[in-house]
Amino acid sequence: MTTTVYARVESPLGELLLVGEVRAADGPDTAEGVRLSSLSVPGQKGGVAVQDGWRHAPEAFTDVVRQLEAYFAGRSTRFDVPLAEGLGTEFQRRVWAVLESIPYGSTVSYGEVAAQVGASGAGVRAVGTAIGRNPLLVVRPCHRVIGADGALRGYAGGLERKKLLLGIEGGAGRSTS
Repeated sequence: MTTTVYARVESPLGELLLVGEVRAADGPDTAEGVRLSSLSVPGQKGGVAVQDGWRHAPEAFTDVVRQLEAYFAGRSTRFDVPLAEGLGTEFQRRVWAVLESIPYGSTVSYGEVAAQVGASGAGVRAVGTAIGRNPLLVVRPCHRVIGADGALRGYAGGLERKKLLLGIEGGAGRSTS
């Protein structure tokens, strides 16, 4: 049996809503047992809202919060967070895997992501949609994807937050290719 737990934490992006899954065998109060399924910000396009039956359990997210604080303070460049399995379609998971491979402080274009997943031409739009459905803002760095012309485009959390994240990383406009 799986229990859905959540916590709200403050950040430079505003309040973050962390949602995770805990298997009964792991115990609902153990930070080791939580698998992150969503990290969203207020007003996020497609963001989740707390549902009936979810359990408020900030203690389950201690390690995630520690890693987020280190990232926002510029002391960490990566996340090592257990993620919930089975989220998204097969295509979305392929796109999200590319996002996870974009180095800290670097950016790539939507077209470059499309090429990596074999979705050229009109597939760029599908890639943009998959990126927009990323349920793990910050942790899965969709903010590192920009327009081919270097412009900031399409961030579910809002372009101001995308700009802030790229500023933290010092990577606004730096491409890996």
